[in-house]
Amino acid sequence: MNNKKFLVSVIGGHKCEGAVADLVEQTGRIIAEEGAVLVTGGLAGTMEAASRGAKKAGGLTIGIIPGEDKHDANAFVDIVITTGMGYSRNTIVAGTADMVVAFPGEYGTLSEIGFALNAKKPVYGFGTWDIPGVEKLESPDELRAVVRRMKGEGVNSE
Repeated sequence: MNNKKFLVSVIGGHKCEGAVADLVEQTGRIIAEEGAVLVTGGLAGTMEAASRGAKKAGGLTIGIIPGEDKHDANAFVDIVITTGMGYSRNTIVAGTADMVVAFPGEYGTLSEIGFALNAKKPVYGFGTWDIPGVEKLESPDELRAVVRRMKGEGVNSE
């Protein structure tokens, strides 16, 4: 029996507001409702909105932060993993996931997408970098269906 949790990394910008923030929070909630564990970079913006959504739905959140002080993580992170690696920690955020959901962001987000694709992780995106390998999502319902399907097919599904 495989008891490993299905992990979904949500990546995106350090700034996130308005409709995008609402969508990111809804994404975190969907991940939790589907029984998956949320992984983020643990800081503000997209990372905080996703974590807030997951916590509202009773989910487990992991933040892999660039520094060494666990207090730098946002208030919605349950498990803080300090790295002291700066943005090099992006390899861990991407590599830890069974799938990645990307939102608008700058080059840190692009690096995480690249690391995930290089590791052959499925990457789905809402309005993020338009590059080969990133499958565009149009709605939260579409995301829910993808998480269910990936969780059912995944090596680490419950």
